[in-house]
Amino acid sequence: MFHIVLYQPEIPPNTGNIIRLCANAGARLHLIEPLGFSLDEASLRRAGLDYHALARVDTHRDWQAFQARIGGSRIFAFSRHASRYHADVHYRAGDCLLFGPETRGLPAGILSGLPEERQLRIPLCAGNRSLNLSNAVAIGCYEAWRQLDFAGASLTPVPG
Repeated sequence: MFHIVLYQPEIPPNTGNIIRLCANAGARLHLIEPLGFSLDEASLRRAGLDYHALARVDTHRDWQAFQARIGGSRIFAFSRHASRYHADVHYRAGDCLLFGPETRGLPAGILSGLPEERQLRIPLCAGNRSLNLSNAVAIGCYEAWRQLDFAGASLTPVPG
């Protein structure tokens, strides 16, 4: 499948929502420290409901430790400063979708270390700055998964 990467996330309910998203989409979640909360925080657990046991979550002490862990995987950074749309990419299994912290986005040092064609933006109406982090991750995640023909998805309707 692919990887969702949160660089120094700050708001526990957003991360909880993303844990649930990753469990349902079959993506591995990577959290790059420092985190703005404890992984035991109640609001994170509430947002993730009972999906924590179904999600694959790795934490990394810093950006360098994460890079060492994922090896040669392609990294796509989502930023409002990018000029290429997220849907203009051909995603592959093993790709990493990288998102910055809620209040400040990805640091310039990380963005400048990635090729411009791997810096992506989600379209917004003119004058708007950004989406909620968990919404942005959902958009990127489902576009990548769609391109992989929803590999691993169940076509069996859920009862009730």
